[in-house]
Amino acid sequence: MMDDGFVLDSLSPTALVAGVDEVGRGCLFGEVVAVAVVMPVSAIALLADLGVKDSKKLSPKKREALVPQIQSLVTDYAVGVVDVATIDKINILQASLSAMYDALTQLKYTPELCLVDGNQAISRLPYPQITMIQGDGRSPLIAAASILAKVWRDEKMVEYSQQYPHYDLEHNKGYGTKKHIRAIGQYGITPYHRRSFAPVSRQLNLF
Repeated sequence: MMDDGFVLDSLSPTALVAGVDEVGRGCLFGEVVAVAVVMPVSAIALLADLGVKDSKKLSPKKREALVPQIQSLVTDYAVGVVDVATIDKINILQASLSAMYDALTQLKYTPELCLVDGNQAISRLPYPQITMIQGDGRSPLIAAASILAKVWRDEKMVEYSQQYPHYDLEHNKGYGTKKHIRAIGQYGITPYHRRSFAPVSRQLNLF
């Protein structure tokens, strides 16, 4: 059940609202990716009508099927990406916030309000924002952003799996599964492994 209506009641139906979410925060491999979407208040309910909800509760096929429908419905969307070297330099929280900021600042339209997944505000935004813990389960806008981000990053992981087949990236999408961690122990790390994350840094200590 989405419950962001109370947040939007004070806005005009034509007011543009953004939603932003990130994926890949807990991964050992690859970039952190954020997507921002923006659309008028009056159209947000149409996302729920499409079946948009928390991306973690949708099958990969359902997420992929929703992508073109979401893209055609929202007024605009944008992707923000922060690479592994930056994650290791500034930490994953700051990298996640940076990816969300980058996505929002690439939107062609300036929203009157932004709904942010999580409990951390994004610094330097020139308009109001509201943080929403578990926002991808509470707001169709954030859920739509999470679906676009998840599919974008998953497709990137499948591409990486062709270059680095030992790490089972096609299936684990960069997360630290037992098979992935065993592969790190056997084959070492790649340039796309996050050296600041414990399973990777422990391997580096063996060198």
